[in-house]
Amino acid sequence: MQYLTFCITLVIASISMNAHSQTKINHVAIYAKDIKASGEFYENIVGLQEIEEPFKDGLHIWYDMGMGTSLHVIARETPWANPTINKDNHLCFSVEDLDGFIENIKKNNIAFEDAPGNAGKINVRPDGIRQIYIRDPSGYWLEINDEYL
Repeated sequence: MQYLTFCITLVIASISMNAHSQTKINHVAIYAKDIKASGEFYENIVGLQEIEEPFKDGLHIWYDMGMGTSLHVIARETPWANPTINKDNHLCFSVEDLDGFIENIKKNNIAFEDAPGNAGKINVRPDGIRQIYIRDPSGYWLEINDEYL
C-alpha cells in the first residue's frame, strides 16, 4: 500500500511539475515618449529586429528578443506617473561582444555605467559576467552583459 501511495504521489508531482514548466515569457511591454527615437534605439543600438506589429496603428513597434519572446514598444506621451525610474527595474540583453557594443554606444554618444552608478565603468559580477547599464530614450534602464547563451 505504501508503494502505491508513493507511486501516486510521484505521478501527481510529475504532472504538477510539467504544468509549471510549460509557463514561459511571451513579451515585455514598455511605453515610449518618442516611439521613433525608441525604435531607432532598439534597432540600431541594442540590435533587435522589428517583427510584424498586429495593430498597424503607428503607436506600436514589436521586436524579436529571441527564444519566442518579444518587446512591445508603445507610444505614449506620459509613460509613467513617477518620472524616477529605478535601475533595479530593468530589461537585460546579452551580447556576444560587449566591447564592440560599448564602442558602438560611445560612437552614438550614449552614456553607460556600472551597477553602482560609476560613469563609463564596466561591472564584473561574482560569476565573471561583465555588465553595463544604459538608458533608452524614454529613460528605461537596460542591462547589457556578455552572458551570451
